[in-house]
Amino acid sequence: MNSPLWQPSASIKNLKKRAEIIRSIREFFYQRNVMEVETPSLSQASVTDIHLISFNTEFVGPNYSNGVPLYLQTSPEYAMKRLLAGGSGAIFQISKAFRNEESGKHHNPEFSMLEWYRPGFDHFDLMDEIDSLMQAILKCEKAQRITYQAAFGSIFNTNPLTASLETLKQICEQHGFENIAKDETDKDTLLQLLFSMVVEPTIGQEQPCFIYDFPASQAALAKINKDNPQVADRFELYFKNMELANGFNELTDANEQLSRFESDNLKRKDMGLAQVPADLNLIDALASGMPECAGVALGIDRLIMLALEQSQIKDVISFDIERA
Repeated sequence: MNSPLWQPSASIKNLKKRAEIIRSIREFFYQRNVMEVETPSLSQASVTDIHLISFNTEFVGPNYSNGVPLYLQTSPEYAMKRLLAGGSGAIFQISKAFRNEESGKHHNPEFSMLEWYRPGFDHFDLMDEIDSLMQAILKCEKAQRITYQAAFGSIFNTNPLTASLETLKQICEQHGFENIAKDETDKDTLLQLLFSMVVEPTIGQEQPCFIYDFPASQAALAKINKDNPQVADRFELYFKNMELANGFNELTDANEQLSRFESDNLKRKDMGLAQVPADLNLIDALASGMPECAGVALGIDRLIMLALEQSQIKDVISFDIERA
């Protein structure tokens, strides 16, 4: 049978432009003496984040006759931080990442990620560099910068850092999310719902927009701000209804990082989700001394969608999940 599904989902014209953009990205970092690296796609540990679901498999072979679980990486972050602790200096990577979540206009379970780390930078320095990359690739204006609190407050007239669970449930009801919110017990889940569904469509429409100073409870792998413990040194970049990048002033405290992994797994247990082994190699790397640095993960496919003015991710990748 000669099914059209054998054909690429993106046009060859778009794939040629994609190749040119990726070459430009590499040149951007080569000119700044940032070393390109490669790290494993399979690891014996994965992310504990309750909002991320990893694909897993099993390796059976020498020294592992009983099998060892392996996870496809949702990001090269942990391995790259081990390189930083090993003395790599500034590094970047263009890699495949895998997330067992929905596929759609902006999502494919397998996607391309650009991730880089800058020793000696804080998150504001890194925003400057991301801004330069965006202007180089998209020929766009300089990005805006707005705090999470200001963006949220301008829509809901509420401080997200101090709002109670009940207040957030009331706001959710007012915006048509009562069925989702009524039984929710996690404040951050409601904050993320409101931010993604109501706030995001209002920001970064004419020019890219960095949202920074996320609530400390959403720090992930970022430091807590030294001047305001209510917020984390974390930012995200939005442009034309797409979340493009997620960056941190990176946490370097091994004990704090392990505590966060353990807290995530307790939440997973309470939610009936499978617990995920914490990456103890990362913890050991942090304990050995990772340099103070800032890092960011940026979705290359989404960046290329913007550059080529395409509305669906399948139009900028060779084969989407339907054709894989």
